[in-house]
Amino acid sequence: MNGQGRTQPISVEQIVEQAENFEYNPLVPFKHWSRSAGTLLKEAGIYHHEGNEEQAYLLLFRHARLVLDKLPTHPQARSKENDLVLQQLRKDVLRNISKLEALRPRINKRFDRYQAILKERSQAKATHTRTVAASRRVSADDTHTQKGLSSPPSDSASAQGTETLSAGENRDFAVKLAHKEIRRRATERKATRHAAITQEGEQEWRTASSWGEWEKALTKDTYTKDQKDQDTLSRDMHNIRMQVSGSKPEALQQGGSRPAVKTPKSHFVYPTVPQKSSWEPQAYSPYSTPDPTLEDLVAKHATSLPPQRPSKTPNSKLEDAFLPQRPNKEAITYDRSPSRSDTASPVPQDLKPSTFTFQPSAYLENGSPLRTIFLPPDLRHHFLSIALPNTKANLETCGILCGTLISNALFISKLVIPEQTSTSDTCETVNESDLFDYIDGEDLMILGWIHTHPTQTCFMSSRDLHTHSGYQVMMPESIAIVCAPSKADWGVFRLTDPPGMKTVLNCTQSGLFHPHAESNIYTDALRPGHVYEAKGLEFDVVDMRRS
Repeated sequence: MNGQGRTQPISVEQIVEQAENFEYNPLVPFKHWSRSAGTLLKEAGIYHHEGNEEQAYLLLFRHARLVLDKLPTHPQARSKENDLVLQQLRKDVLRNISKLEALRPRINKRFDRYQAILKERSQAKATHTRTVAASRRVSADDTHTQKGLSSPPSDSASAQGTETLSAGENRDFAVKLAHKEIRRRATERKATRHAAITQEGEQEWRTASSWGEWEKALTKDTYTKDQKDQDTLSRDMHNIRMQVSGSKPEALQQGGSRPAVKTPKSHFVYPTVPQKSSWEPQAYSPYSTPDPTLEDLVAKHATSLPPQRPSKTPNSKLEDAFLPQRPNKEAITYDRSPSRSDTASPVPQDLKPSTFTFQPSAYLENGSPLRTIFLPPDLRHHFLSIALPNTKANLETCGILCGTLISNALFISKLVIPEQTSTSDTCETVNESDLFDYIDGEDLMILGWIHTHPTQTCFMSSRDLHTHSGYQVMMPESIAIVCAPSKADWGVFRLTDPPGMKTVLNCTQSGLFHPHAESNIYTDALRPGHVYEAKGLEFDVVDMRRS
């Protein structure tokens, strides 16, 4: 589930096929998947705010598929607590039905327009070819004209105000863009909290403001009765399925007046809707909705997972062969190539994230693109200073890397130190509900984690690999930073995919150190990789530990 920029519109049918292309593993704890569902909605709100309706549709549909088809089959879904969570997630799907229905014709309209332009270009090229054949003359001008006709169509509405940027060459510019957008979002949150409204009212405002024109469609009456919820959700999902497949929706078959939108028949199947009860939907990003352009960025991507570190056996002296080997890092110096802010004019005051998109900066081993993560270079130094008392006592310390999505790149803007218990080789988070309440309240995403090895070297232990698989299972960009203060060493890592992800997720062994069949289970994510240090990128430190 990751994102990349696109240069041409795609149809709803193509988007749905992409949305269904994610790997669900029931071995990942239910609570991690439920957190991922919430992050999907956050990312959908941000992409929609930036004018990327295709990606917003993809994430909303993927959310529905995850909640309605996958999670009910999870081994832990039958517990009372998780059943209540699942009912809440179904409420979110119900709220999103109106958004999917509103986005679908707009996306297909852009796609149809693009196809019409392609057809016109093709016809013009065919006419030109026949003319050249008839005259038996091919001039230099003719050759130049043919090359132009064979290129993708360019629509003024889709191209205006959009610029694709390389992350490595535009770090300084990315910092300025992030600072402006993060402050804007913080101002909106403060304005909401100062409005002296109830918590429920704030959630409704935040949800509505994320999706502008749908505010009226999402009435409170929708949530008054459980059975009405069930009937509405089932009917709406059925109507979307019928519309995308080219059939008339239920309302039109009964005499409704709204015209049906014709789309090609598809072979995919929409998720069915099981029974649920009456939990109120959770809120997500409070962003207004601008008018989208034709050339929206379409992306595959994922959400972040905040897993609880699995239990492990007490530390023991084992053979070195059992230690996962740290991958060799290429000797690449820090790239200080001229950035946009070094070579171009100052950033305009009216700069909007929808004006730019950052290209994927690396790829998984399976070829899937990875969005760039911008990391404050000073973050690890601040973390080590916070961890110093524990380090002196030979105790581990861990922190959560939080941030947000801007212009198809991920920015780490918050280091959260959760309440935790530590030993010389373990660090367990406690009171996770407080941690998640804070993260949700600040509209943050979990982009990875950081921890110390007080006396050991910098590497990913078997225990670390299992912990990180929970973060990376639905957000491939998630990173693990390991600091070894006694060795003055540190690293930024991710699991390989393949073979690392499947190897770790399918492993049922326990203990701090245990062998895996594969040797290249993890790799560096920084120089080379999808992580770029961005000098000047501001971040906050929030220490939630009780002194």
